[in-house]
Amino acid sequence: MKILIASDIHGSAYWAGRLMEAIEREQPDRIAILGDVLYHGPRNDLPRDYDPKRVIPLMNGLAQTGSLIAVRGNCEAEVDQMVLDFPCMSDYAVIVDDAGRELFLTHGHIFGVGFHNSVDNLPALPEGSAIVYGHTHVKVNEEVPGKPGIWAFNPGSVSIPKDGSHSFGIYESGKPLAEAFTHVVLEEA
Repeated sequence: MKILIASDIHGSAYWAGRLMEAIEREQPDRIAILGDVLYHGPRNDLPRDYDPKRVIPLMNGLAQTGSLIAVRGNCEAEVDQMVLDFPCMSDYAVIVDDAGRELFLTHGHIFGVGFHNSVDNLPALPEGSAIVYGHTHVKVNEEVPGKPGIWAFNPGSVSIPKDGSHSFGIYESGKPLAEAFTHVVLEEA
């Protein structure tokens, strides 16, 4: 099972378009969106080509594939759910891959591992699981300190990176946790 993981699009039509190209290239089985889809938020600068109305049909097109799963970010509001054709207001979702591994998807502002300003509120997860979150706009791919057998993955930000590169992630089941997640950098066209 191949899952493409993206977070923090923040209404950037340009970077949402680059993400759509990556999805076409990668051909994932599932697409996980970790929140902050349309609004840029009061703490962020406007991302390149900020135009949430152009992002809406791109995201709704993904929803039509039946492969999209999304969680609520700290910038989502009820009005976002009114224009998006997929559920996006849950604080978390769980994907169990074809090998039985649990991926706990969240944004990082309610549940998190404490890295880079995410909250330190790790839910109880079975050994061999991963917490997959966004929010900080900083890439992470490592075991959770003090929690052997629990992996943390943050794909970074599609549109407003705080670590220097626009990015998303790929998860491939059937690999050890330390090898299952990779970061992919989105280049400007």
